[in-house]
Amino acid sequence: MLPIDAAAHSSRWRRRHPAEKAVLGFGLTLCAVCLPPWPGAVLVAAATLAVLLGPAGVPRRQLWRAFRIPLGFCVTGAVPLLFEVGGARGLVALAPDGPVHAGELLLRTSAASLGVLLFAFTTPVSDVLPRLVRAGVPAPVVDVALVMYRIGFLLLDAMARIRQAQAARLGLTTRAATWRSLAGLGATAFVRAFDRAQRLQTGLAGRGYDGTLRVLVPEAAVSGRFLTASAGLLAGLVALTLVLERSLR
Repeated sequence: MLPIDAAAHSSRWRRRHPAEKAVLGFGLTLCAVCLPPWPGAVLVAAATLAVLLGPAGVPRRQLWRAFRIPLGFCVTGAVPLLFEVGGARGLVALAPDGPVHAGELLLRTSAASLGVLLFAFTTPVSDVLPRLVRAGVPAPVVDVALVMYRIGFLLLDAMARIRQAQAARLGLTTRAATWRSLAGLGATAFVRAFDRAQRLQTGLAGRGYDGTLRVLVPEAAVSGRFLTASAGLLAGLVALTLVLERSLR
């Protein structure tokens, strides 16, 4: 199990309805995208961090390990805005407003990523997928997602075991040995993926699979108080952003 999935299963908000956390997490993401980067994205990022580290109880180290990956994509996407290609000042030159645009994009994407992580750190995938059928998503699509979610963890576990066995047999001592081990790892994982799929199909057929996977979904009632608090937080961020934006002009 990935660390973010383990954190979601042990979250303080584990028993809350996924719709509540979707309203809060994706609402913050929407605010980060729609509001002005300064000061809107900064306020959204600060509020999201406060919720993550406070009421949600996400450990700081786990949050940083999960956030640094999307942060790398955010930085990579912002760096090209610093330059212009084929302009009057040469083939490649610094853009006049490049730092401003790059900073705005970095603020927006970073704050939006934190909003998505809020939902991911508090809501296991196994709680979301079965409920999508009630929301109108076709059952076969949800079934495929559930199966792929399960097979993904099985393959990750198998790859970790293979990698450990290769290291124990000195398969990572030199560069050439490492490349051979990587090739063997890829080939073995490819074969095991088909084997797992075939065994899963056989198991489902033996249990009378009729085209729909029926799983037990934990009962959870939607809290009006939580939704009201989430709406109040989002409205407060929008209002504070507009007030600060006018005062900073």
